[in-house]
Amino acid sequence: MASVKRRTDDRPKPWLVRWRDEAGADRKKSFARKADADRFRAEVEHSLNDGSYIDPKAGKITFQQYAEGWRAAQQHRPNTAARKKSLLFKHVYPAIGGRQLVTIRHSTMQAFITGLSPDLAPSSIETVFRTVRAIYSAAKRDRLIKFDPCADITLPELPRVKVVPLTTGEVSALASAVKPRYRGLVEFDAGTGLRQGEVFGVEVDDINRTDKTLTVERQLQPAAGGGVVVCPLKNRHSYRTVPLGKAMFEVIDAHLAAYPPVAVEVLDVTGPKPVTRSARFVFLDDAGRPLNRNSFNESVWRPAREQVGLPEATQHDLRHFYASLLIRAGLNPKVVAERLGHRDATLTLNTYSHLWPDDDDRSRQAIDDVFERDVPHMRPKEQK
Repeated sequence: MASVKRRTDDRPKPWLVRWRDEAGADRKKSFARKADADRFRAEVEHSLNDGSYIDPKAGKITFQQYAEGWRAAQQHRPNTAARKKSLLFKHVYPAIGGRQLVTIRHSTMQAFITGLSPDLAPSSIETVFRTVRAIYSAAKRDRLIKFDPCADITLPELPRVKVVPLTTGEVSALASAVKPRYRGLVEFDAGTGLRQGEVFGVEVDDINRTDKTLTVERQLQPAAGGGVVVCPLKNRHSYRTVPLGKAMFEVIDAHLAAYPPVAVEVLDVTGPKPVTRSARFVFLDDAGRPLNRNSFNESVWRPAREQVGLPEATQHDLRHFYASLLIRAGLNPKVVAERLGHRDATLTLNTYSHLWPDDDDRSRQAIDDVFERDVPHMRPKEQK
Protein backbone atom coordinates (compact mmCIF):
# COMPACT_ATOMS: atom_id res chain seq x y z
CA MET A 1 0.00 0.00 0.00
CA ALA A 2 1.04 3.57 -0.60
CA SER A 3 1.04 6.32 2.01
CA VAL A 4 0.95 10.13 2.05
CA LYS A 5 2.78 12.13 4.71
CA ARG A 6 3.60 15.79 5.16
CA ARG A 7 7.21 16.56 5.91
CA THR A 8 7.81 19.00 8.76
CA ASP A 9 10.69 20.92 7.21
CA ASP A 10 10.07 23.87 4.92
CA ARG A 11 10.05 22.47 1.36
CA PRO A 12 8.31 23.60 -1.80
CA LYS A 13 6.87 20.07 -2.14
CA PRO A 14 6.11 18.92 1.41
CA TRP A 15 3.71 16.07 0.58
CA LEU A 16 5.55 12.77 0.16
CA VAL A 17 4.05 9.61 -1.33
CA ARG A 18 5.82 6.35 -0.45
CA TRP A 19 5.13 2.91 -1.89
CA ARG A 20 6.81 -0.40 -2.75
CA ASP A 21 6.90 -1.42 -6.38
CA GLU A 22 6.28 -4.94 -7.71
CA ALA A 23 9.88 -5.92 -6.96
CA GLY A 24 9.57 -4.74 -3.35
CA ALA A 25 11.79 -1.70 -3.82
CA ASP A 26 10.97 1.50 -1.92
CA ARG A 27 9.74 4.34 -4.13
CA LYS A 28 8.76 7.91 -3.33
CA LYS A 29 7.56 11.06 -5.03
CA SER A 30 6.87 14.53 -3.61
CA PHE A 31 4.06 16.98 -4.40
CA ALA A 32 3.29 20.60 -3.60
CA ARG A 33 -0.41 19.92 -2.95
CA LYS A 34 -2.01 17.22 -0.83
CA ALA A 35 -4.77 16.72 -3.41
CA ASP A 36 -2.17 15.82 -6.05
CA ALA A 37 -0.40 13.49 -3.63
CA ASP A 38 -3.66 11.73 -2.73
CA ARG A 39 -4.56 11.33 -6.39
CA PHE A 40 -1.15 9.86 -7.21
CA ARG A 41 -1.33 7.50 -4.23
CA ALA A 42 -4.69 6.18 -5.45
CA GLU A 43 -3.35 5.68 -8.99
CA VAL A 44 -0.29 3.80 -7.72
CA GLU A 45 -2.35 1.51 -5.51
CA HIS A 46 -4.81 0.78 -8.31
CA SER A 47 -2.06 0.00 -10.85
CA LEU A 48 -0.25 -2.28 -8.38
CA ASN A 49 -3.48 -4.14 -7.72
CA ASP A 50 -4.46 -4.70 -11.35
CA GLY A 51 -0.93 -5.34 -12.68
CA SER A 52 -0.68 -2.19 -14.80
CA TYR A 53 1.94 -0.45 -12.63
CA ILE A 54 4.54 1.56 -14.50
CA ASP A 55 7.64 2.81 -12.73
CA PRO A 56 7.69 6.64 -13.14
CA LYS A 57 11.41 6.45 -13.89
CA ALA A 58 11.25 3.54 -16.34
CA GLY A 59 10.50 5.60 -19.44
CA LYS A 60 13.49 7.86 -18.89
CA ILE A 61 15.70 5.45 -20.84
CA THR A 62 16.55 6.90 -24.25
CA PHE A 63 14.89 5.59 -27.37
CA GLN A 64 18.22 4.38 -28.76
CA GLN A 65 19.16 2.54 -25.56
CA TYR A 66 15.88 0.68 -25.51
CA ALA A 67 15.82 0.10 -29.28
CA GLU A 68 19.30 -1.45 -29.26
CA GLY A 69 18.19 -3.89 -26.57
CA TRP A 70 15.05 -4.64 -28.58
CA ARG A 71 17.07 -5.19 -31.75
CA ALA A 72 19.47 -7.60 -30.06
CA ALA A 73 16.55 -9.68 -28.76
CA GLN A 74 14.84 -10.13 -32.13
CA GLN A 75 15.12 -13.41 -34.02
CA HIS A 76 15.78 -11.68 -37.31
CA ARG A 77 17.49 -13.38 -40.22
CA PRO A 78 20.93 -11.94 -41.00
CA ASN A 79 19.80 -9.79 -43.92
CA THR A 80 16.73 -8.55 -42.03
CA ALA A 81 18.88 -7.71 -38.99
CA ALA A 82 21.27 -5.76 -41.20
CA ARG A 83 18.41 -3.77 -42.75
CA LYS A 84 16.93 -2.94 -39.35
CA LYS A 85 20.27 -1.76 -38.03
CA SER A 86 20.92 0.41 -41.07
CA LEU A 87 17.41 1.89 -40.93
CA LEU A 88 17.66 2.80 -37.26
CA PHE A 89 21.14 4.31 -37.40
CA LYS A 90 20.53 6.20 -40.63
CA HIS A 91 17.02 7.57 -40.20
CA VAL A 92 15.74 7.14 -36.64
CA TYR A 93 18.54 7.63 -34.10
CA PRO A 94 19.76 10.96 -35.52
CA ALA A 95 16.25 12.38 -35.03
CA ILE A 96 14.90 10.81 -31.84
CA GLY A 97 17.54 8.38 -30.58
CA GLY A 98 18.70 10.64 -27.75
CA ARG A 99 15.19 11.43 -26.51
CA GLN A 100 13.75 9.67 -23.47
CA LEU A 101 10.93 7.28 -24.33
CA VAL A 102 8.40 9.21 -22.24
CA THR A 103 9.28 12.57 -23.79
CA ILE A 104 8.34 11.53 -27.33
CA ARG A 105 4.74 12.62 -27.80
CA HIS A 106 2.33 11.99 -30.63
CA SER A 107 3.16 15.37 -32.13
CA THR A 108 6.89 14.56 -31.92
CA MET A 109 6.37 11.29 -33.77
CA GLN A 110 4.16 12.87 -36.42
CA ALA A 111 6.76 15.59 -37.05
CA PHE A 112 9.48 12.97 -37.33
CA ILE A 113 7.54 10.88 -39.86
CA THR A 114 6.53 13.94 -41.88
CA GLY A 115 10.14 15.11 -41.93
CA LEU A 116 11.24 11.93 -43.70
CA SER A 117 9.28 12.78 -46.85
CA PRO A 118 11.93 14.76 -48.75
CA ASP A 119 14.47 11.94 -48.52
CA LEU A 120 12.41 8.73 -48.59
CA ALA A 121 9.66 7.30 -50.76
CA PRO A 122 6.28 6.66 -49.06
CA SER A 123 6.91 2.90 -49.00
CA SER A 124 10.28 3.42 -47.28
CA ILE A 125 8.71 5.79 -44.74
CA GLU A 126 6.16 3.11 -43.94
CA THR A 127 9.00 0.64 -43.34
CA VAL A 128 10.70 3.07 -40.94
CA PHE A 129 7.46 3.69 -39.10
CA ARG A 130 6.66 -0.03 -38.75
CA THR A 131 10.01 -0.55 -37.03
CA VAL A 132 9.57 2.41 -34.66
CA ARG A 133 6.03 1.27 -33.88
CA ALA A 134 7.26 -2.24 -33.08
CA ILE A 135 9.80 -0.79 -30.65
CA TYR A 136 7.21 1.34 -28.89
CA SER A 137 4.78 -1.58 -28.74
CA ALA A 138 7.50 -3.60 -27.00
CA ALA A 139 8.17 -0.73 -24.58
CA LYS A 140 4.48 -0.61 -23.70
CA ARG A 141 4.39 -4.37 -23.13
CA ASP A 142 7.45 -3.99 -20.90
CA ARG A 143 5.46 -1.31 -19.02
CA LEU A 144 8.03 1.39 -19.57
CA ILE A 145 5.44 3.76 -21.01
CA LYS A 146 1.72 4.26 -20.57
CA PHE A 147 0.87 5.92 -23.86
CA ASP A 148 2.09 4.88 -27.32
CA PRO A 149 3.01 7.94 -29.44
CA CYS A 150 2.73 5.86 -32.62
CA ALA A 151 -1.05 5.57 -32.37
CA ASP A 152 -3.00 7.34 -35.15
CA ILE A 153 0.07 8.59 -37.02
CA THR A 154 -0.70 9.81 -40.54
CA LEU A 155 1.61 8.30 -43.17
CA PRO A 156 2.14 9.62 -46.68
CA GLU A 157 -0.26 8.05 -49.14
CA LEU A 158 1.25 5.17 -51.08
CA PRO A 159 1.07 5.70 -54.84
CA ARG A 160 -1.12 3.21 -56.65
CA VAL A 161 1.32 1.55 -59.03
CA LYS A 162 -0.16 -1.08 -61.30
CA VAL A 163 2.00 -4.10 -61.99
CA VAL A 164 2.84 -4.28 -65.70
CA PRO A 165 3.97 -7.86 -66.36
CA LEU A 166 6.81 -8.61 -68.70
CA THR A 167 5.83 -9.90 -72.11
CA THR A 168 6.77 -13.37 -73.29
CA GLY A 169 9.25 -11.75 -75.67
CA GLU A 170 10.89 -9.79 -72.85
CA VAL A 171 11.24 -12.89 -70.67
CA SER A 172 12.77 -14.74 -73.61
CA ALA A 173 15.17 -11.84 -74.22
CA LEU A 174 16.28 -11.85 -70.56
CA ALA A 175 16.83 -15.62 -70.65
CA SER A 176 18.97 -15.23 -73.76
CA ALA A 177 20.94 -12.31 -72.31
CA VAL A 178 22.24 -14.12 -69.21
CA LYS A 179 25.08 -16.62 -69.33
CA PRO A 180 23.99 -20.09 -70.54
CA ARG A 181 24.33 -21.42 -66.99
CA TYR A 182 21.55 -19.08 -65.81
CA ARG A 183 19.17 -19.38 -68.76
CA GLY A 184 17.35 -22.30 -67.16
CA LEU A 185 17.02 -20.37 -63.91
CA VAL A 186 15.29 -17.44 -65.63
CA GLU A 187 12.93 -19.73 -67.56
CA PHE A 188 12.17 -21.89 -64.51
CA ASP A 189 11.47 -18.84 -62.33
CA ALA A 190 9.13 -17.42 -64.98
CA GLY A 191 7.32 -20.75 -65.10
CA THR A 192 6.94 -21.26 -61.35
CA GLY A 193 6.62 -17.76 -59.88
CA LEU A 194 9.08 -18.39 -57.06
CA ARG A 195 10.61 -15.57 -55.07
CA GLN A 196 14.31 -15.06 -55.75
CA GLY A 197 15.50 -16.74 -52.55
CA GLU A 198 13.07 -19.61 -53.12
CA VAL A 199 14.33 -20.44 -56.62
CA PHE A 200 17.94 -20.23 -55.40
CA GLY A 201 17.03 -22.74 -52.68
CA VAL A 202 15.44 -25.40 -54.92
CA GLU A 203 17.16 -28.77 -54.44
CA VAL A 204 17.04 -31.69 -56.85
CA ASP A 205 14.86 -33.76 -54.51
CA ASP A 206 12.24 -30.99 -54.37
CA ILE A 207 11.20 -31.91 -57.93
CA ASN A 208 8.71 -34.79 -57.93
CA ARG A 209 8.53 -36.34 -61.37
CA THR A 210 5.77 -38.77 -60.38
CA ASP A 211 3.35 -36.12 -59.13
CA LYS A 212 4.73 -33.49 -61.52
CA THR A 213 5.16 -30.97 -58.72
CA LEU A 214 7.75 -28.76 -57.06
CA THR A 215 7.89 -28.55 -53.27
CA VAL A 216 8.80 -25.08 -51.97
CA GLU A 217 10.08 -25.33 -48.40
CA ARG A 218 13.20 -23.18 -47.99
CA GLN A 219 15.02 -20.14 -49.33
CA LEU A 220 18.63 -19.00 -49.66
CA GLN A 221 19.56 -15.65 -48.15
CA PRO A 222 22.91 -13.81 -47.95
CA ALA A 223 24.78 -14.55 -44.73
CA ALA A 224 26.53 -11.96 -42.60
CA GLY A 225 30.13 -11.74 -43.74
CA GLY A 226 29.46 -13.36 -47.12
CA GLY A 227 28.15 -16.66 -48.36
CA VAL A 228 24.57 -17.83 -47.95
CA VAL A 229 22.39 -19.52 -45.38
CA VAL A 230 19.37 -21.80 -45.83
CA CYS A 231 16.42 -20.06 -44.12
CA PRO A 232 12.74 -20.72 -43.48
CA LEU A 233 10.33 -19.23 -45.98
CA LYS A 234 8.76 -15.80 -45.60
CA ASN A 235 5.70 -17.11 -43.71
CA ARG A 236 3.70 -20.30 -43.28
CA HIS A 237 1.68 -19.58 -46.42
CA SER A 238 4.87 -19.62 -48.49
CA TYR A 239 5.24 -23.36 -47.98
CA ARG A 240 3.47 -24.76 -50.98
CA THR A 241 3.42 -27.22 -53.86
CA VAL A 242 3.64 -25.85 -57.40
CA PRO A 243 2.41 -27.94 -60.37
CA LEU A 244 5.02 -28.48 -63.08
CA GLY A 245 4.11 -29.03 -66.71
CA LYS A 246 6.03 -30.50 -69.60
CA ALA A 247 7.74 -27.20 -70.42
CA MET A 248 9.27 -26.83 -66.95
CA PHE A 249 10.56 -30.42 -66.96
CA GLU A 250 12.21 -29.73 -70.31
CA VAL A 251 13.87 -26.64 -68.80
CA ILE A 252 15.10 -28.56 -65.73
CA ASP A 253 16.30 -31.57 -67.73
CA ALA A 254 18.25 -29.40 -70.15
CA HIS A 255 19.84 -27.45 -67.30
CA LEU A 256 20.80 -30.53 -65.26
CA ALA A 257 22.22 -32.21 -68.35
CA ALA A 258 24.46 -29.23 -69.02
CA TYR A 259 25.26 -28.50 -65.37
CA PRO A 260 24.98 -31.69 -63.29
CA PRO A 261 24.25 -30.97 -59.62
CA VAL A 262 27.06 -31.31 -57.10
CA ALA A 263 26.80 -31.57 -53.34
CA VAL A 264 27.80 -28.43 -51.43
CA GLU A 265 28.09 -27.75 -47.72
CA VAL A 266 25.70 -25.08 -46.46
CA LEU A 267 24.51 -23.70 -43.14
CA ASP A 268 20.84 -24.56 -42.57
CA VAL A 269 18.83 -22.67 -39.94
CA THR A 270 15.39 -24.05 -40.82
CA GLY A 271 15.38 -26.50 -37.92
CA PRO A 272 15.47 -26.14 -34.14
CA LYS A 273 19.26 -25.72 -34.26
CA PRO A 274 21.57 -24.46 -37.02
CA VAL A 275 23.32 -27.33 -38.83
CA THR A 276 25.84 -27.60 -41.63
CA ARG A 277 24.60 -30.11 -44.17
CA SER A 278 25.14 -31.31 -47.71
CA ALA A 279 22.74 -29.98 -50.34
CA ARG A 280 22.29 -30.47 -54.10
CA PHE A 281 20.89 -27.20 -55.37
CA VAL A 282 19.55 -27.14 -58.91
CA PHE A 283 21.11 -23.76 -59.63
CA LEU A 284 24.71 -22.84 -58.69
CA ASP A 285 27.07 -20.07 -59.73
CA ASP A 286 30.04 -20.41 -62.12
CA ALA A 287 32.26 -21.59 -59.28
CA GLY A 288 29.80 -24.27 -58.20
CA ARG A 289 28.64 -22.35 -55.11
CA PRO A 290 25.08 -21.62 -53.91
CA LEU A 291 23.71 -18.43 -55.42
CA ASN A 292 24.07 -15.22 -53.43
CA ARG A 293 21.43 -12.60 -54.17
CA ASN A 294 23.85 -9.68 -53.96
CA SER A 295 26.42 -11.02 -56.40
CA PHE A 296 23.76 -12.48 -58.73
CA ASN A 297 21.89 -9.19 -59.03
CA GLU A 298 25.07 -7.26 -59.72
CA SER A 299 26.99 -9.61 -62.03
CA VAL A 300 24.19 -11.53 -63.77
CA TRP A 301 20.84 -9.77 -63.65
CA ARG A 302 21.88 -6.13 -64.02
CA PRO A 303 23.94 -6.64 -67.21
CA ALA A 304 21.14 -8.74 -68.74
CA ARG A 305 18.35 -6.25 -68.11
CA GLU A 306 20.47 -3.38 -69.42
CA GLN A 307 21.38 -5.36 -72.52
CA VAL A 308 17.72 -5.97 -73.43
CA GLY A 309 16.59 -2.43 -72.60
CA LEU A 310 14.72 -3.18 -69.37
CA PRO A 311 16.78 -1.16 -66.85
CA GLU A 312 14.06 -1.23 -64.16
CA ALA A 313 13.24 -4.93 -64.36
CA THR A 314 13.99 -7.07 -61.32
CA GLN A 315 13.92 -10.83 -60.95
CA HIS A 316 10.64 -10.35 -59.06
CA ASP A 317 9.11 -9.34 -62.40
CA LEU A 318 9.37 -12.99 -63.42
CA ARG A 319 6.99 -13.72 -60.53
CA HIS A 320 4.56 -11.10 -61.86
CA PHE A 321 4.84 -12.71 -65.31
CA TYR A 322 3.90 -16.10 -63.86
CA ALA A 323 0.90 -14.59 -62.07
CA SER A 324 -0.27 -12.93 -65.29
CA LEU A 325 -0.16 -16.27 -67.11
CA LEU A 326 -2.36 -17.91 -64.45
CA ILE A 327 -4.84 -15.03 -64.60
CA ARG A 328 -4.90 -15.12 -68.40
CA ALA A 329 -5.67 -18.84 -68.22
CA GLY A 330 -8.75 -18.11 -66.10
CA LEU A 331 -7.58 -19.28 -62.66
CA ASN A 332 -9.45 -17.66 -59.80
CA PRO A 333 -7.75 -15.41 -57.18
CA LYS A 334 -7.69 -18.12 -54.50
CA VAL A 335 -5.76 -20.52 -56.71
CA VAL A 336 -3.37 -17.80 -57.88
CA ALA A 337 -2.74 -16.87 -54.23
CA GLU A 338 -1.94 -20.50 -53.39
CA ARG A 339 0.49 -20.82 -56.31
CA LEU A 340 2.28 -17.63 -55.29
CA GLY A 341 2.36 -18.45 -51.59
CA HIS A 342 0.33 -15.38 -50.63
CA ARG A 343 -1.29 -15.11 -47.21
CA ASP A 344 -4.75 -14.94 -48.81
CA ALA A 345 -6.48 -13.87 -51.99
CA THR A 346 -6.81 -10.29 -50.73
CA LEU A 347 -3.09 -9.66 -51.23
CA THR A 348 -3.30 -11.24 -54.67
CA LEU A 349 -6.23 -9.06 -55.69
CA ASN A 350 -4.57 -5.92 -54.32
CA THR A 351 -1.57 -6.62 -56.55
CA TYR A 352 -3.13 -8.07 -59.68
CA SER A 353 -6.84 -7.13 -59.73
CA HIS A 354 -6.37 -4.97 -62.81
CA LEU A 355 -5.23 -8.02 -64.79
CA TRP A 356 -8.52 -9.87 -64.36
CA PRO A 357 -11.25 -9.07 -66.92
CA ASP A 358 -13.42 -6.24 -65.65
CA ASP A 359 -17.05 -6.81 -64.68
CA ASP A 360 -18.46 -5.01 -67.72
CA ASP A 361 -16.54 -7.24 -70.13
CA ARG A 362 -17.48 -10.37 -68.20
CA SER A 363 -21.16 -9.36 -68.13
CA ARG A 364 -21.26 -8.79 -71.88
CA GLN A 365 -19.43 -12.02 -72.58
CA ALA A 366 -21.63 -14.08 -70.26
CA ILE A 367 -24.82 -12.94 -72.01
CA ASP A 368 -23.35 -13.21 -75.52
CA ASP A 369 -22.10 -16.75 -74.87
CA VAL A 370 -25.59 -17.98 -73.94
CA PHE A 371 -27.66 -16.06 -76.46
CA GLU A 372 -25.40 -16.74 -79.42
CA ARG A 373 -25.15 -20.45 -78.65
CA ASP A 374 -28.42 -21.58 -77.06
CA VAL A 375 -31.10 -19.02 -77.95
CA PRO A 376 -30.69 -18.35 -81.66
CA HIS A 377 -34.37 -17.51 -82.30
CA MET A 378 -35.22 -15.33 -79.30
CA ARG A 379 -35.51 -12.34 -81.58
CA PRO A 380 -36.40 -13.74 -85.01
CA LYS A 381 -36.35 -11.45 -87.97
CA GLU A 382 -39.70 -9.98 -89.02
CA GLN A 383 -41.40 -11.64 -91.96
CA LYS A 384 -41.84 -9.49 -94.98
